[in-house]
Amino acid sequence: MSGKPNPYVTVFTPAYNRCGYLGLLYGSLKTQDFDDFEWVVVDDGSTDGTGEVMARFIAENQINIRYHYQQNSGKHAAVNKGVQLAQGELFFTVDSDDTIAPHALSAIVRQWQAVLELSDAVKYAGVCGLRVHADGRVIGGDVDYEILDVSPIDYRFKWGYKGDRAEVIRTSIMAQYPYPEIPGERFCADALTLNRIGRNYVLRYFKDGIYSCEYLVGGITDSSVQLRRDSPRGACLYYAEMAALPGLTKVQRLKAALNYWRFAVYDKQTSFKEHRRAIGSSWSYIMYPAAWVLKFVSS
Repeated sequence: MSGKPNPYVTVFTPAYNRCGYLGLLYGSLKTQDFDDFEWVVVDDGSTDGTGEVMARFIAENQINIRYHYQQNSGKHAAVNKGVQLAQGELFFTVDSDDTIAPHALSAIVRQWQAVLELSDAVKYAGVCGLRVHADGRVIGGDVDYEILDVSPIDYRFKWGYKGDRAEVIRTSIMAQYPYPEIPGERFCADALTLNRIGRNYVLRYFKDGIYSCEYLVGGITDSSVQLRRDSPRGACLYYAEMAALPGLTKVQRLKAALNYWRFAVYDKQTSFKEHRRAIGSSWSYIMYPAAWVLKFVSS
């Protein structure tokens, strides 16, 4: 399907050895009640026939699809490539083993068009719906708002909402905040870029379960601790920046510092002095011995 030169929404999917699930996502995209979108898939080095599956979808010519293969570099690198390829005004990441509701894209566009009518629309990076389980339960628990205009930082740390959400960000803003790609590491927390965006922009959060997901064994969520151990410099960067976020309580900063040192002990390329400078806390280094003990116990 040729599609329009500049679709309104880019639905982006990073794929790695999930070819058995892509059909479910593809099916949910075909049933959308809004058709001005493209599906950009970046295959991060899959070896399970993902390319052949995508070729079949493209041959069906049902929706506008673009497929790109790259050597395995991690989800964050795939997102960076997806942003480069995206032609839509809005960038919506949907993982390869998830689906979206038939009204998802129309709800996103409706919320975004309402934002554009505001006098201060320039301060909005995008909109954000809810992720739900297959039975409709909200990931992280129900919310008590219909519409909430706050930064991603305040949403998590001031308002205290938990669980993954369905963020949809202006593509131009995503391009300004690429994920850091650290040589030899294949993981970077999704929230790192979202926190950076949250220093300068707000999102419109709306109460609508537009994104359905279940967390698979062996997926990124299931193995997040090990992924951080294997990519310690990225993990330390994430927690160092978290500890310096505006508006955090002392307890929240303490947790960020604890997690910094928890993964710093896995970093063989950065000195203790450099770590102390990076975390920017004169007292947090006292957690360093405890982090080594935790590493020993974990191993």
